[in-house]
Amino acid sequence: MDHWNGRRPAGRIAYVNGRYVPHGEAGVHVEDRGLQLGDAVYEVCRIENGHMLDLEEHLDRLERSLREIEMAMPMRREALKLVMAETVRRNHVRDGLLYLQVTRGALKRDHPIPEHPPKPTLIMTARAMDEAALVRRHIDGVAVLTCPDRRWGRCDIKTTQLLANLLAKTAARRAGALEAWMIDDDGFVTEGASTNAWIVDGEGRVVTRDLSHAILPGVTRRVILEAAAAAQIPVVERRFTLAEALAAREAFLSSATGAAIPVVSIDGKKIGTGSPGPLTRRIAELYAKRSRERLA
Repeated sequence: MDHWNGRRPAGRIAYVNGRYVPHGEAGVHVEDRGLQLGDAVYEVCRIENGHMLDLEEHLDRLERSLREIEMAMPMRREALKLVMAETVRRNHVRDGLLYLQVTRGALKRDHPIPEHPPKPTLIMTARAMDEAALVRRHIDGVAVLTCPDRRWGRCDIKTTQLLANLLAKTAARRAGALEAWMIDDDGFVTEGASTNAWIVDGEGRVVTRDLSHAILPGVTRRVILEAAAAAQIPVVERRFTLAEALAAREAFLSSATGAAIPVVSIDGKKIGTGSPGPLTRRIAELYAKRSRERLA
């Protein structure tokens, strides 16, 4: 493992299989299974004031994703946390994101899981986030576009196989929206291309889809549910239709990059008053408070 000599690096630093290398020089083997087969999982952690939020929950989900595809952890959990912290430190990130990816490693290309797999490939990067843009989204709210859910059947695994997601997100951005909410064959909202979806119904209850293979068990989603329960805010975990979303008092989305970001329009139709609602703001405040308390 390389050791930083205390001088500020000229640019970003990436971690790849035991080495900290200049970001522009980082790479993996041409036959890495993550590159050729999408045989990989990932996590994204929010960094706030130099600390990773909800770290244990992200590592819990990483371990679950790896188990579901019969892949080993690349190293012991405590060692992994040290490498994550060092990646953040070397990149001098105070507020931003850490990206972590584990692949099954490099091996002669063949579809089945190898009987004797190579050592997993471990990749990490860290970067600053545009905090001003995030604040603006909370103040102004964002637009959402809907599209059919064309993803595979195990969306609960945080895999790097994101082609359907990126196509949905591209369509949304080209339409002037931040996010795409995907609709299943029965007309129910599953989740966003990179976020979980929430509404506030006519009775003031917060509604989000229940966990299944159809959605990712979002870490921020989990913490929001805990914070809402502690504040005695009524929450219902169930499917909801696009029609319900359009008729909702409020709507919002959540992810590691932003908790309770208000959704003010869906497919060009105004949600509620067309401005961020009070319950969404309250949820965002509760999440921020809970995250700060957990770091203390």
